[in-house]
Amino acid sequence: MPDPVTLRTLIADDEPLAVERIQLLCSEIPGLVLAGTASDGGAAIRMAQALCPDLILLDIAMPDGDGISVARRIAEDWDKAKGPPPAIIFVSAFDGFAVEAFDLSAVDYLLKPVAAERLARAVERARERRAIYAAPTPSITDYVKEFWVPHRSEMVRVAASDIERIDAERDYVRLHSAGRNYLLHHTMTGLGTRLDPEMFIRLHRSVIVRRDRIRSLGHDRAGAWHAELVDGETVRIGRTYLQSAKDMLRR
Repeated sequence: MPDPVTLRTLIADDEPLAVERIQLLCSEIPGLVLAGTASDGGAAIRMAQALCPDLILLDIAMPDGDGISVARRIAEDWDKAKGPPPAIIFVSAFDGFAVEAFDLSAVDYLLKPVAAERLARAVERARERRAIYAAPTPSITDYVKEFWVPHRSEMVRVAASDIERIDAERDYVRLHSAGRNYLLHHTMTGLGTRLDPEMFIRLHRSVIVRRDRIRSLGHDRAGAWHAELVDGETVRIGRTYLQSAKDMLRR
């Protein structure tokens, strides 16, 4: 099994005991490397700019700038030449900022005291987001135009432009097209790099949809986002893919 992707991590929290506990939890997660700690909002911003961490575990209530304003400032001031901005996982004793946090495309929002397994799941989401940024962008000629898929006793041609939705099923993907569906041995990540991003968008680790099938985007009071499709079905938007979904609104 390959080693997990290393994430250089900055912890920002004004409570020394909270920092110590998070450090202990992080030490149990393979691939997490502590880049530094900050005890207030201003220091968190300066250290993020200087250290270029891959991940920030960010408290909400801190002196000299709350976590929400810190995350917003880091995103606004980030130098793209340094690579992708750090993934943000909010760690807080308060649950009233979740909607604002996810509006900033946070990877996760954890409540104190943080459980080890919840932190591990959040870190895995951060790794998935880094993998998306790191994936090479194919040239326009590399995008797949059609699939030949097994169906009963024959091979059927399915044009990429006819596919309405793709769902993950273990080691396979299911292509939905014109009222039919076809099972293809492929991974979602590998398939996602072969599809034209002007035509398709990944909304969840297990769902890709054709962009023109999306009627609207929205979120509930807890900050969970979803997409309503033209057939009336609702698809939950994974936090890793939320920013790309929101980018559609700015086109």
